[in-house]
Amino acid sequence: MNGLKLKVCGMRLAANIAAVAALKPDYLGFIFYEKSPRLISDVSAELIKYIPSEIKTVGVFVDEDLVLVKKKINLYQLKSVQLHGTELPEYCMDLKSEFSDLEVIKAFGIDEDFDFSLLSTYKDAVDYFLFDTKTKAHGGSGKTFDWKILEKYTLNKPYFLSGGIDLEHAPAIKEINDERLYALDINSRFETEPGVKDAEKIKRFIRKIGR
Repeated sequence: MNGLKLKVCGMRLAANIAAVAALKPDYLGFIFYEKSPRLISDVSAELIKYIPSEIKTVGVFVDEDLVLVKKKINLYQLKSVQLHGTELPEYCMDLKSEFSDLEVIKAFGIDEDFDFSLLSTYKDAVDYFLFDTKTKAHGGSGKTFDWKILEKYTLNKPYFLSGGIDLEHAPAIKEINDERLYALDINSRFETEPGVKDAEKIKRFIRKIGR
């Protein structure tokens, strides 16, 4: 598991952003979805530009106007975008063609009825998939899905595993034998309130997964 990346998503407050950044996760996620309780303010978003360069900053969007997404990428010097809505492959390709160094992560809500064949049209348009628990809230539900469902995933595209990951899942994570598993995405289970992360709990998780 030494090569497994870690993304902490839903950062919102300046001091908390600094505390979590000090733990050196590989990715920090910032939500620009208006309906999210973890929506980052314009004031805090300005701090994104000052996060150490070795940490990739991720803007999370849900069916946002493409022009506005591009504006946010430029304004906050985002390294990645995570698309959590019904964005089409063409939408993803448009971003990749304009920003050559940008990572595009396409999120999908997973349940036992998910049709993995839908992913084939995205395989050349994104860098990573993100598999989250299917809910109406576009992530941050604190609920896990049955990871065995991912046995139906047949593409070689690497993915982020998301959805209610907590300290208790560390042993099971270490048992996953899938070279396509690129990163873990943690969020609500490591919060004291929406958008405020418990840095000490994250530190314990990092130790438990042997990262």
